[in-house]
Formats: sequence, C-alpha cells, structure tokens
Amino acid sequence: MRQAWRWFGPGDPVTTRDMREAGVEAVVTALHARAPGEPWSDEEIAARQADVAHWPDGSPSGLAWEIVESLPVSEDIKRGSARAPTHVAAWVASLEALARRGVRVVCYNFMPVLDWTRTDLAWTRPSGATCLRFDLADFAAFDIVALRRPNAAEDYGPEIAEAATARACALGEDGLVALSKVVAAGLPGAAERRSLDGVRELLAAYGSLDGARLRANLVDFLSVAVLAAERLGLRLCCHSDDPPFPLLGLPRVMSTEVDYAWAFAAVELPANGMTFCAGSLGSRADNDLPGIVRRLGPRIHFLHLRSVRREPWGEGPRCSFFEDEHLEGDADMVAIVAAVLAEEARRHAEGRADADIPMRPDHGQRILDDHRRGGPLGYPLIGRMRGLAELRGVARALGDPRFAAAPPAGAGEAGPWRR
Repeated sequence: MRQAWRWFGPGDPVTTRDMREAGVEAVVTALHARAPGEPWSDEEIAARQADVAHWPDGSPSGLAWEIVESLPVSEDIKRGSARAPTHVAAWVASLEALARRGVRVVCYNFMPVLDWTRTDLAWTRPSGATCLRFDLADFAAFDIVALRRPNAAEDYGPEIAEAATARACALGEDGLVALSKVVAAGLPGAAERRSLDGVRELLAAYGSLDGARLRANLVDFLSVAVLAAERLGLRLCCHSDDPPFPLLGLPRVMSTEVDYAWAFAAVELPANGMTFCAGSLGSRADNDLPGIVRRLGPRIHFLHLRSVRREPWGEGPRCSFFEDEHLEGDADMVAIVAAVLAEEARRHAEGRADADIPMRPDHGQRILDDHRRGGPLGYPLIGRMRGLAELRGVARALGDPRFAAAPPAGAGEAGPWRR
C-alpha cells in the first residue's frame, strides 16, 4: 500500500514537513475553493502542486500531489437537470487539466444533497479523545423537527420518530441550530456550506427522484467521464455513500458490493473504479469488507482505511455509529489489509503499473496535542499518524514485500518503510 495523506492546502495546520516526517509517500488534495460544476485550470493545479512540493520554508518536500479528493460532481449532474451536460463537460475539462499536470487518480462521489454526513464532529470518548459520530435519532430530529421535511417521520417508523422528538426537546432551540449546522456542513474543506433553506430548495429540485432514476443519471455521467479518463490514462474511483443508506427521502446507490458490481458492469472499463472506504461501507453490517476487496480488488484505485462501531436500530441497514480507533470498531482491519496485499501481489504478477494501491488513514480521533492544534474536524495530525503507524504495522506483520527491501537502520532519511 502506498501511504497517502489528505491535505487541505496551505491553510491546513498539518504542513508538508509534518507529512514527510510521518512517512507519507503521496499527497491527497483538491482545489477546495472551486464549486461543483466549475472547471479546474492548469494554473490552479500547478499552484497546488507547488504547495505540495515544498515545505513551508520553501525547501523541496519530496512529495507530490498524486490523488484528487474530491473532484465534486454537481447536484445538476446527479439529478439530471438541463445543466447536467454543461457540468459534465466541465468535469471532463478538469480531468484533462489534471492529466496534463500528471495527476492520475481522481476520487468523487454520487450522493444527493448531503455528501459525507455526521451529527457530532467532536464526540467525547471515555479516554478523552474526540471523534466523529452519526446518531440516527439526532439526524431524524434534524430531518423531522429542524428541516421540517414533509412526511419525514414516515420514513423512520414510530420508534425512531419518537426518539427524534424526544431528542429535539432535549436539545432545545439552540441545540437544534447547532445540530443543523453540523449536518448541513458538507464535506470537510468544501466550498459549499448549505443553510436549511438551501437544503429545502435542493430537495424540492430533486422532487420524487427514485433509485432507478439516480442510477440512470450515474450511468449517463460515467458513460462520458470514464471514456475520457480511459483516454487520458486516469483512474476514477467512486467513494461509497456515507452513511450507506437513504437520507432525507432520497436514494443512495453506491452503498454495497452489489451497487459497485452494477456500476462496473454498466461501464466496463478499467478506469471505472472504486474508492474502497472501510468506514463508510462498514457502516452497514451486511457489507463483507474483506470479501469486497477480494472480489472487486481489480477495480480498487484508492483505499480509505478506518473503522466504525455500529449501534443498530431495529431491522435494516440504518444505524448509529462512531469513528473508532483504526484497529478497533467493527471492521476486521487485519483481514482487510491481508486482502489488499493479496490483490497487490496479483497486480505485481500481472505487471500492472498501479500495483501498489494508494491508501490513506481515513479520519482519526483527536488525541494529545490535536485538541490544541485545531484544523478540519476528523483530520487531526496525531490521531491520523497513530492510525498510519498501526496500519503500517499490520502490513509489515502480514509480510508486505515493501518492507522486505528496507535499508539498514540509519541508511538515509527515507525511513525503514520505504523501498
């Protein structure tokens, strides 16, 4: 696994020097100020590459921008509006600019209205660490009481709806306002920040869109974007829905192994791949994480390794969950890493240029100095460094051949985990 790190640009309190000292090999970033539907320019991409390539004092960092996370897909594309073709063309123009600058892996998602969704960005654990949490009762309180979506209570059933009403009463008006800001915040680093009215307007624009229509819109998008990526030598990787079940009365169509297998069959080209996110896929108990890696491994272009601990609510896939430590929670991380190493060995035997799959320690609990340092919630320095070290240890114990070529102790600054 090629060890990567998500970086939010020069304003991120984690510096390029911090990343290099932590043993990072590849940087994951994006043009976060660009809104969905706007094309990325060569000049903007080159400027971000220069940021990555240097330490804060201007010295060479030895790092490069290798993975885009994310190139956002606009709501117009997802709902298939009249502006969708224009936005798809802009998306392809961004791919062309990235290809000219040598960035080859592009992560995106196809979640309507709300992308990455949590209800608490700093939930305190018994250790004093804080983490990200999705509480189903809190989200239902947002949906039913704060957002006042018509007929929302019917989507949850009596038990969850009653819990949501009680939770809203306990939170009070100020608590509901704070909850709404968290839920509507969107992806970390994203340009968009939605208000309740903005969410309502988007829901009205989607109307009664169902799963079949959302899948058709995804295929329309992939039919153009994947062909462009294949021509340009890029690898596209769709991130799974997070959480992987319907929200706000709208479907989610990239939540399971079956969903991914369908998408790969719909546009059957190697560039049409997945971001395997152990945390989002692991938020459903019916997703066999090591099995997904074994069966869909050839299409995995990017890895997000983290673990959540689920708190089930009755029947079905919906649940509450929180971001546990990387080797804890409900994911069998050792089995996942073993499956990844087997896939990499198969790729090496085939002679694939992308045999070493980029992996980043996804999210992380705030621990130690993270509480003072600040930065995007869910992306602390020390919490992610701990996760990276643990994942590196698992890979080494499982016989990752990248470690077999380690230089003698003290032989240069590259570190014992590098080739």
